[in-house]
Amino acid sequence: MATGRYTCTDYRAEMTLLGLRLRLKDEGIPDNEKENIRKQIRKIEEEMGLD
Repeated sequence: MATGRYTCTDYRAEMTLLGLRLRLKDEGIPDNEKENIRKQIRKIEEEMGLD
């Protein structure tokens, strides 16, 4: 997203990030899966320049 142009790839990354954040709120998932989700979130945020 650093280019100033908003593409379908940017939209897809945002929706993936949203889904992961919602999944992280689920109290029924194991801690190790939550940690994997957090890693995925950090990676996507870094790629999007949000970190």
